Amino acid sequence: MKEATRKLATDIFVFAVSNVAFYFAFKTIMKSMDPNRQKRLDAKKQSDDKLEKLGVKGTLLNLTEYEEQIATELILPAQINVDFNSIGGLDPIISSLQESVIAPLCYPELFAGASGRNGLLGAPKGVLLFGPPGTGKTMLAKALAKESGATFINMHVSTLTNKWFGESNKLVAALFSLAHKLQPSIIFIDEIDSFLRERATGDHEVTSMMKAEFMTLWDGLTSSSDRIMVLGATNRPNDIDSAILRRMPKRYAVRLPDPSQRRKILEIMLADTRLDPRFDYDEVVRRTEGYSGSDLKEACRNAAMQPVREYMRSAEGRKQISSNSRRGSSDSPVASSPPTPTKSFQTRPISNRDFFVSDTATAATTLKPARLIGEDPLD
Repeated sequence: MKEATRKLATDIFVFAVSNVAFYFAFKTIMKSMDPNRQKRLDAKKQSDDKLEKLGVKGTLLNLTEYEEQIATELILPAQINVDFNSIGGLDPIISSLQESVIAPLCYPELFAGASGRNGLLGAPKGVLLFGPPGTGKTMLAKALAKESGATFINMHVSTLTNKWFGESNKLVAALFSLAHKLQPSIIFIDEIDSFLRERATGDHEVTSMMKAEFMTLWDGLTSSSDRIMVLGATNRPNDIDSAILRRMPKRYAVRLPDPSQRRKILEIMLADTRLDPRFDYDEVVRRTEGYSGSDLKEACRNAAMQPVREYMRSAEGRKQISSNSRRGSSDSPVASSPPTPTKSFQTRPISNRDFFVSDTATAATTLKPARLIGEDPLD
């Protein structure tokens, strides 16, 4: 009897061990066959690196697989070289962002006593920047990320989309749960009209579900302890769903710069550039009516290129470039270090005429007015 009992116990033990071994072997094989395994490992490594640079331990946050994918969209302040001082002509908007967005997000104790139960002085749930292309909406978002000190998630729509049914909803949920864990947080969506456009009966079911999930979780941020804001930028505000606009009570129209704003933009752009003593800002400002900030930057770039182009086409410039090229060439198969110029290139300072000289290689003039857009539809 004892022998039979011992044999039965041995058989049960062997069966249990074999099943456990089979489970782990099957799990290992399935992991190796998973096409998204490497993508998840890369996302985990990248998210851990970013969180560590932010001074946060990913292990302490206990991030899910989906939150790790969202964490790859984190923007580190060290990666941004734009602040409010480098933006010209948008002082009223910058001042409002500092007072109504940055302060409530980062210093809630300043508003806790006066807000009462209704939370009237808290940060808005959403902010919309809209206006013509090239007027500085994305630059404002970068500066806000740099100056606020809040966790900045630069959300790309492609990160939220997945071919498997239901996965996009989980990623949207992970977006808000990660923002909650890292608050104060700003979720930035550039070209928000492409993601949260007006809903229609012809929308795909997955897209409709993702939008509904996004708005449901966005509305769920009602607790006074939640310091999360969605920041959107677009040049097509009429295409955004009305339900989304309701959730973005703060809307800033970033218009084409007026003369005083154009002058400030030019002064910032040309601050470190050698200018002709007779350089006249007023002439450039007068002749750039209707230009956006991006147009002015390209105008300054083209103007700075004129002295360089003249030098390269001159006899002295061709001679020096040819001399440096010969010194850099070598018959040795071993790669040599870059050649050191015999002398520095000396170009003339920028003058007014450089802004209005067309490049002979292009048919269009150097300065091309931006396409003017009518009145802002959200005013």
